[in-house]
Amino acid sequence: MLFSTFILMIKRCTWCQYCRNILSDIANGLFIVTHSGLAMVGLTAAALVLALWLKPAWLHEAENELFNFLRERQVLLSWWPSNTAERATAVDLQSLPRQQALVAEWLARKYHVAPEPLGALVAEAHVLAKKSKLAPHLIMAVMAIESNFHPYVQSPVGAQGLMQVMTQVHARRYAAYGGNLAAFDPITNLRVGVAVLADAIKLKGGSVEEGLKSYLGADGQADDGGYVAKVLAERARLDQVATGVKVALTSP
Repeated sequence: MLFSTFILMIKRCTWCQYCRNILSDIANGLFIVTHSGLAMVGLTAAALVLALWLKPAWLHEAENELFNFLRERQVLLSWWPSNTAERATAVDLQSLPRQQALVAEWLARKYHVAPEPLGALVAEAHVLAKKSKLAPHLIMAVMAIESNFHPYVQSPVGAQGLMQVMTQVHARRYAAYGGNLAAFDPITNLRVGVAVLADAIKLKGGSVEEGLKSYLGADGQADDGGYVAKVLAERARLDQVATGVKVALTSP
């Protein structure tokens, strides 16, 4: 009886050891497979980064494809730039708050442009002002001095559109809106220009004057050709117009 019990215990211990060996082999196999898989993922990622570094055009194309993919599927619409081709490019001034309507009407008369599309720009400037923490009349003053509110202006050095953004320099910003040709869409140009201006002011420690000089491309120069003074003077006039003051249509 005792002998039989002893034999049974040995058998049981043998099976336990056998099971432990099997489990150990499975665990080792999973570790090897997982480790190898992660190593392959790492090597693939490193190769991809190297390829994109050697071929910047591939990166630009990949970004555009990703932007289009996400936009078509309406992913993360709360922050993703909207397709401005689907936006209204003009508004009835009566639909705007009184201050915005006064500014749009005054600018339309001064710069000889239609008030309805100008109303859309004024409304958008107020929206962007909240996001960028810039004064809306500062944004409008930059548009006024840069382009006289003509969206198809191009400078000899390649600055384009309402805000006269250097399109080639800021091509990455335009990629989210479909590419460089979006520079001639008024709302898109306004959005990109405001982002560039806000970054310039931030880099100058919050100084509007120095930020404007940097935006102009006169960073570090003593003479900006009167650019900053013109922008600030136009901003001051718009501040007055918004309060109902009758301001003469003087040249910027």
